[in-house]
Amino acid sequence: MALTGRTALGAALGAILVGLLLPSWTGVLAVELPLLIAILYDLALAAPVNQLRFTRSGDTSVRLGEHAYVDVLVANPTRRKSRLQVRDAWPPSSWPEGTAEAASRHRASIAPGEQRLLTTVLHPTRRGDRRSERITVRSSGPLGLAARQGSHSVPWTVRVLPAFNSRKHLPAKLARLRELDGRTSILTRGEGTEFDSLRDYIPGDDTRSIDWRATARQSTVAVRTWRPERDRHILVVLDTGRTSAGRVGDAPRLDTAMDAALLLATLASRAGDRIDLLAYDRAPRATVKGRAAHEVLPAFVSAMAPIEPALVESDTRALASTALRMARHQSLLVLLTGLEASPVENGLLPVLPLLTERHTVLVASIADPRIAEMAGARGDVDAVYEAAAAARTQLERKQTADRLRRHGVVVVDALPTELAPALADAYLSLKSTGRL
Repeated sequence: MALTGRTALGAALGAILVGLLLPSWTGVLAVELPLLIAILYDLALAAPVNQLRFTRSGDTSVRLGEHAYVDVLVANPTRRKSRLQVRDAWPPSSWPEGTAEAASRHRASIAPGEQRLLTTVLHPTRRGDRRSERITVRSSGPLGLAARQGSHSVPWTVRVLPAFNSRKHLPAKLARLRELDGRTSILTRGEGTEFDSLRDYIPGDDTRSIDWRATARQSTVAVRTWRPERDRHILVVLDTGRTSAGRVGDAPRLDTAMDAALLLATLASRAGDRIDLLAYDRAPRATVKGRAAHEVLPAFVSAMAPIEPALVESDTRALASTALRMARHQSLLVLLTGLEASPVENGLLPVLPLLTERHTVLVASIADPRIAEMAGARGDVDAVYEAAAAARTQLERKQTADRLRRHGVVVVDALPTELAPALADAYLSLKSTGRL
């Protein structure tokens, strides 16, 4: 292993001093001195690290689960050939466990006056901003016995966006939306709330949709088509309090809620509705308001990326007050939160009359698949006790959901993999029945 500059110089001076002071060490010095001279020679020919120039470029954002490529352009303006070991330091969560050491280190040999492009490939395992402040470089001599080492400040930030795994459900939901929007022949009376147009009768159409006045004026039977009302307002509220920090399956509850919100936002913007975002626990953590349809998804993912759950009980009254200020006219309020009995009874239920007085309220919650597994477990005494505890938990969630429904709230309680499509279906159902 090559010695760094100060270490090599200190070793050489120390050995020479010992040889001069202790005559018995003269033989040792005669053997070691050539090596020490070689080390000093190697150190003298190593390119100085403080004169190297580093410039960053590359990705500034990446979806969770994908790769980001950050380039470092290393320029050698010196007259010596640079034999470099470069460490591009990033937080440990920038790579899967055990791969950071290999992914962050590079080797390069750069001739005088030339430059070399080094690429660091990141594979982040968490949302949020990943920052790199420093690049550490070691410049070795031609013999590889000694090296100069130093650091350069070359800051760069990569924002890791939510994964949006529920995107795969979008084609099916858009097909259902087209049916509601009067673009297919299977649309029937009652599936929309706004009159759209007349078309010729097709066998199989609901006879109640026949427009007899229009039929009397032409030679064919005319049928009315309907479409959902457009330009409705939707406010998605993410509860970022302590209940959102719990992990369900492989991800925190908050990440699953974000994924469902992204599918709903994409679908609603395609439907012509206006959709805003509020993330809140005891204070607003993120807001998105008044974006055009093509801006909604990018704005949502960028706002959600740095949000982390706060380990405090959410202030539901303040959350409701903030939501009402953002939704001054009749809207659909989608609250992504937990269905645990205590937070709902002490926090949400007291403020529900304020929300339901003018708005349609939908509460979406993530059910723990482990509870369902425990409820069906049998075989020994421990499994039976676990099954009883799980059944009690499921009963409490059902009772809490029923209490919300009695207040006119639409409740979606689904497993992590099913929450996003279930929330989208609930939105489409509200549109088809004219409640939105």
